[in-house]
Amino acid sequence: GGVFERALQYRVGERIHGFTIKQVTAVPELFLTAVKLSHDSTGARYLHVAREDSNNLFSIQFRTTPMDSTGVPHILEHTVLCGSQKYPCRDPFFKMLNRSLSTFMNAFTASDYTLYPFSTQNPKDFQNLLSVYLDAAFFPCLRQLDFWQEGWRLEHENPADPQTPLVFKGVVFNEMKGAFVNNERIFAQHLQNKILPDHTYGVVSGGDPLCIPDLTWEKLKQFHATHYHPSNSRFFTYGNFPLEQHLKQIHEEALVKFERIESNTDIPKQKIWEKPREHSVSCGLDSFAADPSKQTTVSVSYLLTDITDTFETFTLSLLSSLLVDGPNSPFYKALIESGVGTDFSPDVGFNGSTREAYFSVGLQGIAERDIDTVKQIIAKTVDEVIVKGFEEDRIEALLHKIEIQLKHQSTSFGLALTSYIASCWNQDGDPVELLKIADKVSRFRQCLKENPTFLQEKVKTYFKDNPHRLTLSMSPERDYHDKQAKMEAEKLGKKVNALSEEEKTQIFEKGLELIALQSQPQDTSCLPALKVSDIEPKIPFTVLETTLAVDEIPVQYCAQPTNGVVYFRAVSSLNTLPEELKPYVPLFCNVITKMGCGALDYREQAQKIELKTGGMSVSPHIIPDDSHLDVYEQGVLFSSLCLDRNLPDMMHLWSEIFNNPRFEEEEHFRVLVKKTAQELSNGIPDCGHLYASIRASKNLTPSGELQEMFSGMDQVKLMKRIAEMSDIKPILRKLPRIKKYLLNSDNIRCSVNAAPQQISEASEEVEKFIKGIARSKKERKPVRPHVIEKSPEVKPVGSEMLTGLQITRKLVNDPTFKPCQMKTHFVLPFPVNYIGDPYTAADYASLRILARLMTAKFLHREIREKGGAYGGGAKLSHNGIFTFYSYRDPNSLATLKTFEKAVEWAKSGEFTQQDIDEAKLAVFAAVDAPIAPSDKGMDHFLYGISDEMKQSHREQLFAVNSDNLVDVSNKYLAVGKSTRGQAVLGPENADITKDPSWVKR
Repeated sequence: GGVFERALQYRVGERIHGFTIKQVTAVPELFLTAVKLSHDSTGARYLHVAREDSNNLFSIQFRTTPMDSTGVPHILEHTVLCGSQKYPCRDPFFKMLNRSLSTFMNAFTASDYTLYPFSTQNPKDFQNLLSVYLDAAFFPCLRQLDFWQEGWRLEHENPADPQTPLVFKGVVFNEMKGAFVNNERIFAQHLQNKILPDHTYGVVSGGDPLCIPDLTWEKLKQFHATHYHPSNSRFFTYGNFPLEQHLKQIHEEALVKFERIESNTDIPKQKIWEKPREHSVSCGLDSFAADPSKQTTVSVSYLLTDITDTFETFTLSLLSSLLVDGPNSPFYKALIESGVGTDFSPDVGFNGSTREAYFSVGLQGIAERDIDTVKQIIAKTVDEVIVKGFEEDRIEALLHKIEIQLKHQSTSFGLALTSYIASCWNQDGDPVELLKIADKVSRFRQCLKENPTFLQEKVKTYFKDNPHRLTLSMSPERDYHDKQAKMEAEKLGKKVNALSEEEKTQIFEKGLELIALQSQPQDTSCLPALKVSDIEPKIPFTVLETTLAVDEIPVQYCAQPTNGVVYFRAVSSLNTLPEELKPYVPLFCNVITKMGCGALDYREQAQKIELKTGGMSVSPHIIPDDSHLDVYEQGVLFSSLCLDRNLPDMMHLWSEIFNNPRFEEEEHFRVLVKKTAQELSNGIPDCGHLYASIRASKNLTPSGELQEMFSGMDQVKLMKRIAEMSDIKPILRKLPRIKKYLLNSDNIRCSVNAAPQQISEASEEVEKFIKGIARSKKERKPVRPHVIEKSPEVKPVGSEMLTGLQITRKLVNDPTFKPCQMKTHFVLPFPVNYIGDPYTAADYASLRILARLMTAKFLHREIREKGGAYGGGAKLSHNGIFTFYSYRDPNSLATLKTFEKAVEWAKSGEFTQQDIDEAKLAVFAAVDAPIAPSDKGMDHFLYGISDEMKQSHREQLFAVNSDNLVDVSNKYLAVGKSTRGQAVLGPENADITKDPSWVKR
């Protein structure tokens, strides 16, 4: 039998390696068996999920309940990964990234737990990583210098010069400063702190930058001793590796060394308020807001039920979806369509990660005077729902969504499970109950059948009659960032003034000691590692069949075990689209499935999409060619999925969207525009490094210009401009014009991934769809005349020829294009810089290994450990551009210098064969990441990269040696050798302002 059946043979009460089996449960709808155990001597809890999946996952979770905002659990999460008894080298966590083929490695600090997961497909690797994770969690060194590096320290601005002022430094300190630049994050944090104020939820578990400097090394060690104990732990394993092996290793390497303790980390229930509360907070101005006078956010939140009551929690999360999801929901109609604001407030809907869940609803982008209006609309809507209830179709659509989510196979299912059960299990709820989703759905249907007003009664109890509700508003203050800086300066002043001369000398010496430690060559021989010979030399080939529908449209079929789901995608070319319409393509993509089609208005369309599909989306598709940097494909990608039985309905919806999209709902269009502009603006703080990279490569390749237009700062600004227009009709009129060029069968190709027995039905439906969509009467000329037709190369593999037609992609190039140097600095009110510095590149395999090598062996140390940024490194993107970046970085020009030093380091060839092998392991971990059945064959369909090309790239990667690396460093990265662009997003910078080669934005 398979893994699933084998696990059913365990018996309750059976003892294995110090553990006793408590429960064995089959969950057929997820194809898994859950085995619950507990450790005899320490009481550690254990859940194993046996499933026929080779991407095995381990996680360990501790309940961490801080009572202040010093960020102790977060700083501890960073510090335990900096070395342990068995693995005393610095930073085993980052070192293991290069000694393993892991598909995932990370650590997370939530409000009330800390979770350490990893996953891998290799059994030896699993044991290696498990050993490192167990030792880190239970026996970390927690050295004082590690606490200073990862948490906070006082240090001279230039550590080598005691005359420079003392400042705060530290990875978590900078990370949290970066996090609270984001207004949505500020709002969500206050929301949780204020609705659950009495215990651990009243503090900032990640750390408030103004409180972090109150944490001492002693308190950190004490927190570890009380919280990181087997008696306060939960172990989770998932996949097809044998359970016994895991239990033996966990028992022998860790648990056997402990006695049971009473862990007092329980979180008491929040005392219910007698009457509602109000609270207001301030935040920074948003320089990209569409209407500067409307930057207030307000929401009303209600405390719900204990999350360990799994059925009540399930019901309330469904109820929350019915209330706020999609244009048919009562709060969307009442709030979003009122025109009062731009989008829902942050954390809208159901929040189930705290001991008691809460529901929140409100608006952002409103004028301060409209706070009361919003509160009135919310109260009125609650009353209406109690009277009217919900249409049966909306409830069906929601249950259909659950069905499709259960059937869709993801490659990170283990990670999804560990995150899904973490909060409930953390409060001693039953994680196995949570997995039994089919039971909950049928019980939910039963409740509705027995009592048709079941949901309305819940609305009355939890919303109407609930005194524990919080109204939270947030408005920007002109000098918010200055005030924060001033408070930080005061805190710093207090700390510095309290120092004796002797302590100041110590700080200087410790600073030098830390730098010396960070610069020392590392002995990593204590860490386990895979070898390059552990990597599979050959990849399995995916069988694809390409046919021509209606005699000329290529359709790629890929038969896969998709579990009753069909995936349909299409790419339509932008080659004939007039240039002046191009900037509006992202907006067109965003709204084309949301404006109605055929006989359906936008509400009916949304309902139909939810009832019959797992989603239909459209996005811009710019793909640089795999062999010529100045050649690229420009188009639009249509993606969708549905259950087998709904394929005809889904294809009919696509036909209607192509043939009869509706563009008359001006009000709804305005709503969508405002929402999009708001989302883009909210995304800037967290994606600054991406925006910087896009801008920096804008002038390096022809496709770079299009990338900037579609997804760079140019797009953010355009959307802001459109959102500000009093008359939006001229923009709306562009959409039918774009439709004419895009939604026809002139330049289209399709792909289907489905179960083998579904392929023939799918091909009939696709054929019908293609026959039904329009063709242009007259031949349209491409706007840029240089169109190149290209098919992937096919070589015979072994003795079998790969049969089937080729997909020909029409690519464009712009022979007049010349790369040029460009430096840009966006002045944003953020205290941290994002830097991108790309170079154009072609020796792809060597550069790919080099990027990894530079990150692991040089940039990580210089930018994160020494510079105190949250992240930094080098990457080679799909388009052959070599990028240096840093993230949440307190330095800017200094980091640019570091990038130059990194190039010098690479040219010197001061790396060992082991360094190169480690870089190869890290690259192959990415190359060999598992691919879901829904995504098989996609590299071929979207990018024209065949399995043969992948296999030869693989062989090139294996072959990379030291000489190649020095060679490409000299060839591409040396100053003056090639063209480069630079971009910084960050605060005003005096040095940049003085330098005439930088363009300010």
